[in-house]
Amino acid sequence: MDIRKIKKLIELLQESGVAEIEIHEGEESVRISRHMKDAMVSFAPPPYPPPMPPDAPQAGMASPPPAPVQRGHLLKAPMVGTFYRAPSPGAKPFAEIGQRVEVGDTVCIIEAMKMFNQIEADKAGTIVDIMVESGQPVEYDQPLFVIE
Repeated sequence: MDIRKIKKLIELLQESGVAEIEIHEGEESVRISRHMKDAMVSFAPPPYPPPMPPDAPQAGMASPPPAPVQRGHLLKAPMVGTFYRAPSPGAKPFAEIGQRVEVGDTVCIIEAMKMFNQIEADKAGTIVDIMVESGQPVEYDQPLFVIE
C-alpha cells in the first residue's frame, strides 16, 4: 500500500472522531488506531494452575482454613470484564466503604469488549467491603461489594 495513502488515512482519522480504521486492498491491509491519552488498559488474568485430582496424595498438606462467615448482601459481577471503581483515572470513585447506597445507584463500571457497563446496587444499604481492586479482571458472579 502506498505510504501517501497511509498518511492521508492518518490525517482523516485525526480530523474525524473515529478511533480506529482498517482498510483492505487486495491482499494488503492496514489498521490505524488512535488511543486516547487517558485510555484504560486492561490485562488478561493470570492462568490458574490445574486443579489437583481428588485421589492425589495430600501428605504433609494442612487442611485449608474455614471460609470466613460473610455478613451482608454480596453484590456480584453480572459479567466477565475489567472492574473500575471510578469513571476515569483520577476521578472520584462511585462508591466508598461506609457510603450509603440505594437500589439503582451506580457503584462501579465493568469494561467488557470495549464497552463500559455501569453496575448498579441491587440492594439498599451501606457498603462495608469492596472485594476487588480497580483495574482487576473479574469473572461472572464474582463478589464485588458487601452491602449491609
